[in-house]
Amino acid sequence: MTMATGDFSAGTDTPLPLAISARGLVKRFDGTTAVDGVDLAIPTGAIYGILGPNGAGKTTTLRMLLGIIDPDAGERMVLGASNPQDVARFIGYLPEERGLYPAMKAYEAIAFMGALRGLPLKQGREKARELLESHGLGHAVERQIRQLSKGMAQTVQLLGTLVHEPRLVVLDEPFSGLDAINQGKLEVLIRGLADKGTTVIFSTHVIAHAERLCEGIAIIAGGKVPFAGRVDEARDRIPAQVRLETRRREGGWLAALPKDARQVGDFWTFALPESGVEPLLKALIEGEAGILSLSIERAGLHDAFVAIAGEAAAKDMVANQPGAPA
Repeated sequence: MTMATGDFSAGTDTPLPLAISARGLVKRFDGTTAVDGVDLAIPTGAIYGILGPNGAGKTTTLRMLLGIIDPDAGERMVLGASNPQDVARFIGYLPEERGLYPAMKAYEAIAFMGALRGLPLKQGREKARELLESHGLGHAVERQIRQLSKGMAQTVQLLGTLVHEPRLVVLDEPFSGLDAINQGKLEVLIRGLADKGTTVIFSTHVIAHAERLCEGIAIIAGGKVPFAGRVDEARDRIPAQVRLETRRREGGWLAALPKDARQVGDFWTFALPESGVEPLLKALIEGEAGILSLSIERAGLHDAFVAIAGEAAAKDMVANQPGAPA
């Protein structure tokens, strides 16, 4: 499913330009199809999530988009270029497999990563010191990577991804291994990048991050993309649920309840009717049901994921959540 560019027009009639578009991407390894016909359309300046369990094809898709590996079939455009390597200097990439030279000092590691993207080494060293200071790591500027905690080292690698001020930032499972405090800091950083017009794409198997951060998502399951679009569109795949509690348990007003209504304890629950809740309210009032509470709850992204990708994919996602039982 290809997402229309106009989906992210931010309340205007003008579609936002695309940072990335892909159609029919296919990748096979030793006869096994890892990615099977992926379509994507990611607007400039969006925070976009690639959601799926481990092994779904997220990393392979990102590597094809970045030109690290070539697709066996399909087309891609990244920042207007058909060959992603032609625009590599405008891209920041944090791979899932973290790796820094242990003996290198923190500021040198950041400068080195910038140099790989065309940033002059002297300028990279200056910016590295500034970035470390502004992210609370001024005390670690001269420390070797081996002397840093895991969280600090991950922050250094992230800053190295950003030091050359890329237009497109791609983060593969960036929250993996971070504690709750550093996950929160990373979410703030991602929002700050988008506020400056940078496109941020991140893969994750933790739905909560995508629900808090993303305007748009692609769900990948079994190498396919059953959904790509806005988060609210994914949630709307499941009708909103009505939760009703009344003082009276009997009366003619019961006939106004939808056929799918079921009683759970003191509450009635049912899908929001297409006609809305107003006709029901009228029947409840006229029937003197005695409304104690009535709420309308939209489906969460997790429920939408289950509906779109299936129970098996959802169970794989849950199994890989932090703190999940082994």
